Amino acid sequence: MRERASPRVSPQATELWSWLREAELRRPRQTGFVRRRGTMALPKKKLQGLVAATLTPMTETGEINFSVIGQYVDYLVNEQGVKNIFVNGSTGEGLSLSVAERRQLAEEWVTNGKNKLDHVIIHVGALSLKDSQELAQHAAEIGADGIAVMAPFFFKPANKDALIAFLKEVAAAAPKVPFYYYHIPPLTGVKIRAEELLDGIQDEIPTFQGLKFSDTDLLDFGQCVDQNSQRQFALLYGVDEQLLSALAMGATGAVGSTYNYLGKKNNQMLEAFERQDFSLALNYQFCIQRFMNYVIKMGLGVGQTKAIMTLVSGIPMGPPRLPLQEASREFALKAEAKLKSLESQCFP
Repeated sequence: MRERASPRVSPQATELWSWLREAELRRPRQTGFVRRRGTMALPKKKLQGLVAATLTPMTETGEINFSVIGQYVDYLVNEQGVKNIFVNGSTGEGLSLSVAERRQLAEEWVTNGKNKLDHVIIHVGALSLKDSQELAQHAAEIGADGIAVMAPFFFKPANKDALIAFLKEVAAAAPKVPFYYYHIPPLTGVKIRAEELLDGIQDEIPTFQGLKFSDTDLLDFGQCVDQNSQRQFALLYGVDEQLLSALAMGATGAVGSTYNYLGKKNNQMLEAFERQDFSLALNYQFCIQRFMNYVIKMGLGVGQTKAIMTLVSGIPMGPPRLPLQEASREFALKAEAKLKSLESQCFP
């Protein structure tokens, strides 16, 4: 077997890891217990670790291919070791689907994930408050483990109060379901800092349980962790290629598209981090970054992610819905070759 390559770690990095190790030992541990507030049901298990942002399988004509959802669930659990999913988000083309399609897709994931998945979180954000409320109520009716909402991005909330008012109305449509905010300013254009939003949010939304933070602003994310250390929030990082940095700052888990096909490798990184083998964790992160850097330079979007997932899993993901474009055959072949080369170089 080829020996795994080790990164060159500078003395400064070694010193930093030592400091982080001490900080990790001092940091209060979050337990699986989530405080019961208002009428919210107690989650069966704390949302933590990897959460796959699921793709929406489609036929060549652009219709949702519901028939492969069961196979998809089994693949995530058995092959990638991922038992939490985030449905109808950006990766899932949620905003390109009709309300009826989103409802049916949510039902398929909840039904097929029963007794197999730990958490099925349904993204119910929409430009219309009424659509969001309908989707939230439906998620509650079918037994989803949580709902998430991104900020509306055509008529945007001008400040924290306006955003909280919108989120509060959506959460009220599912008063017993854990609620998560989906912070993704690069797509929504809503620049309200997550740190600011979290300040006092449970006073307005008693079901609030955490956020998916899909931004590279680690100052903002770090303050979310630091200023809420006594609360049992799920603080989930959403920029896959920078996960180790977020873990060092106190992230309790991560939501991302790459966990569909790199879940096992990211779990190895999480395990190394938990046992404080920071050098190995860094090696895993660098190897994952090599692949991400490669495909990002070629042009990485939902269509390309679907192509990679089809190659790795064998489950046909089909094309994305217009206006997104399908990945080229050249992209798929190059991505496949890069993954194979990293398998031999980086992972036992």
